[in-house]
Amino acid sequence: MSAGSAWAAAAVAAVTGGYALVSRRLASTAVSAPLVFTVAGVLIGPVGLGLLDLERDAGPVLTLAEVALALVLFTDAATIRSEEFRSGWFLPVRLLVVALPLTIVGGALLAWALLPGLTAWELALAGVVLAPTDASVGKAAVFAPRIPAVVRHGLNAECGLNECLILPVFAVLLAGLPGTAASHQGVAGVLWQVLLFGPLLGVLIGGLGGWLLRRAWAGGLVAHDWRRILPLALVAMAGTLAAATGGSAFVAAWVTGFTFTAALGAGPSPDGVPDGSPDDEDDTLESVEHLAALLAALSFMVFGAVLLGPALAHLNWRVVTYAVLSLTVVRMLPTALALMGSGLRPATVAYTGWFGSRGLPSLVLGLLVAAEEVSEDKGGQTTGTVIAVTVGLSVLLHSVSSVALADRYGRWYERAVARRVTLRESVADRVPGVHPLPEWKKW
Repeated sequence: MSAGSAWAAAAVAAVTGGYALVSRRLASTAVSAPLVFTVAGVLIGPVGLGLLDLERDAGPVLTLAEVALALVLFTDAATIRSEEFRSGWFLPVRLLVVALPLTIVGGALLAWALLPGLTAWELALAGVVLAPTDASVGKAAVFAPRIPAVVRHGLNAECGLNECLILPVFAVLLAGLPGTAASHQGVAGVLWQVLLFGPLLGVLIGGLGGWLLRRAWAGGLVAHDWRRILPLALVAMAGTLAAATGGSAFVAAWVTGFTFTAALGAGPSPDGVPDGSPDDEDDTLESVEHLAALLAALSFMVFGAVLLGPALAHLNWRVVTYAVLSLTVVRMLPTALALMGSGLRPATVAYTGWFGSRGLPSLVLGLLVAAEEVSEDKGGQTTGTVIAVTVGLSVLLHSVSSVALADRYGRWYERAVARRVTLRESVADRVPGVHPLPEWKKW
């Protein structure tokens, strides 16, 4: 390891350890983990100490970001629960079916109006990369207990599902750009591989892995600690095989998580372990969840260092205007249109629209665009700058506003539901069996 790499690794470790020491105190504040790690990344990047640079450290940086997104996709899919959709299904469905396509189109049209010189592929790429949302950026707003369950589960489900819908479109658009690694395969070839190999491998590996673990666990063949290792092996196998066959490792990871949980089911206790004992607790996903949270945090640091920091040198009124409108009009107007006739109050529609935070999916896809050296031309450089600034502004604004707005909206909801028990927002709160979200998602 070179001296520069050693100093970079030491800085990353120091920031991670420092945040860990105060993580409980910060968890209830507006200072989110993405905000802390992004700011730290800017400080250690080229505009700061110069310890991390995309041109010099492209390999490790991309590997970290890709593994982080794959693990997050796996855990998002694996923790989708049917009770979250039992009564409040209308919210994520409307956001995904109506608001998401409108957001992509709106982002592309805004880029056309504000960013001259971009090709049609680059315009579409900007809209697609900045469309998926990330609940961890505004975690206090999404997971606050006083927020109605239909909004909590709806926003969380949207974040877990829109990533998978965006990924095939991103792969096709990247293949359409001249000079990228996938461009020689053509759009049709990439689309075929992404839609076939990734999902197929996910179904086979996730389904078989879940079924085998259920049978082995029931027979008392699996040690408690090793049960939590299997999901890591499955997502690694699915991702690497998908990449080797030309498919999308991200799509494969998502499908693997979904089919793994479906095949695993509840399952009986292992032989000799009484039901309800500590060893009977289902913590199968614990290891992959914790690793996903750690790598996601480190990805925000990498983003701050190699994308956001350098992008600050290219700021202009067009880029800043695009970032502001992307987080407001481009997200909030499609959300309002999607929720028309849903029965939700204007306060809920505005809250749902504002907390469409951009985060890990957008920054990883932005890193992939930068690594393809699309930014060598003027249009590509503008696209990368816009992506970086928009994600960075989202991390800042959605983090600092999450606690105050969650508290204000929560108070409004409590007053509103006291006046009218059958409020549309309270539909999920009245359904038995709808449990709070897992603690790991609140990092």
